[in-house]
Amino acid sequence: MTMTRFESAKEIYASQGVDVESAMKKLAEIPVSLHCWQGDDVTGFDHDGPLTGGIQTTGNYPGKAKTPEQLMADMDQALSLMPGRKKLNLHASYAVFEPGEFADRDKLEPRHFKKWVEFAKERNMGIDFNPTFFSHPKIKDGLTLSSPDPEIRAFWINHGKACIRISQYFAEETGIPCVMNIWTGDGFKDIPADRMGPRMRYKESIEQILSEPFDRDKVKPCVESKVFGIGVEAYTAGSAEFTLSFAATHEGCLPLMDNGHYHPTEVVSDKIPALLCFFPEIALHITRPIRWDSDHVVLFDDETREMAKEIVRCDGLERVYMALDYFDSSINRVSAWAMGFRSWQKALLAALCTPNGRLKELQDQAGFTELMVEQEAAKLLPLGDIWDEYCRRQGVPEDRDFFARVKKYEAEVLLKRQ
Repeated sequence: MTMTRFESAKEIYASQGVDVESAMKKLAEIPVSLHCWQGDDVTGFDHDGPLTGGIQTTGNYPGKAKTPEQLMADMDQALSLMPGRKKLNLHASYAVFEPGEFADRDKLEPRHFKKWVEFAKERNMGIDFNPTFFSHPKIKDGLTLSSPDPEIRAFWINHGKACIRISQYFAEETGIPCVMNIWTGDGFKDIPADRMGPRMRYKESIEQILSEPFDRDKVKPCVESKVFGIGVEAYTAGSAEFTLSFAATHEGCLPLMDNGHYHPTEVVSDKIPALLCFFPEIALHITRPIRWDSDHVVLFDDETREMAKEIVRCDGLERVYMALDYFDSSINRVSAWAMGFRSWQKALLAALCTPNGRLKELQDQAGFTELMVEQEAAKLLPLGDIWDEYCRRQGVPEDRDFFARVKKYEAEVLLKRQ
């Protein structure tokens, strides 16, 4: 009987000590959080103004979601193209209000996210959450939690506390812990006269947010760094050193690394094992920076693969909260969602199908020549045949087929929105 491509690939991997059946089974259980903001270019539902606070999208591809119903329908279509386990990642600006109702960000309540909870529960997904510290008139001189104006700070502190309560609601409703990420674009365009003052105010503001009571088993607060942003090129209050130090000195607070939020020569793949030496849990926002933090769609590129390798090598699959974070309005948004998610799944599969034990042994024995040879040989193992089988078992189209579904949805739904 002739072997299938998968059966042949499975034997090749077995000869290297890799059990691909175990790898596929493990991959299917790893939750990855899918960001809602790819579907509408980070616009949200609580304002009509432009994006501000260091956020920008480029492009005007047709079919952008303009209502909660459209956004959920588009996300459903994307989910049907993605193998594996998913979570939903929301920003506070995506609250869904009843007709005639509105609550400003400091007054948001769990009920304003009821429809999202219903959406997630119907699809067996947990929910992650992000306070939205951008695109709002209460941003004063580019600052929120680090503002010298106590009224501005109080507004955003109250917003953060409201988001803690909403995160607890998400966890209780879904039965899955909610990762709540605190990130602001606070900073200065040019060289500041005072670097420490804004950071002390930022520190105290986050501490006040985290003083809101919550169950630490259900809500996982994080602090995310950024090296610079549009309009804040010289200084950000939430630098890498600041957020990492904050997480290290505040029990129950996790560091969140976005691999676009560092200098171009830094790589998050090297930072993952460093942080796992000290933190029981960490969080990631996975993107593809071109030049710097440009939030391009995640691809199966070198750094994406290296980040996945380090999570797997460090036995970090249950210690690292993984979420996608990118937005591109120059291409089909459903395809962007699906491509990024599939690329990260592919990277995790590649890491799970790497003979990591053998490679580590060679390193520990100082067999560096053989290690180089083996690492290069591993790059050409027949991963594509394993990936295709994984997609088939997950009931989603293979790489060569999923775009046909995207084009059909575009023709039947997206283009009719214009």
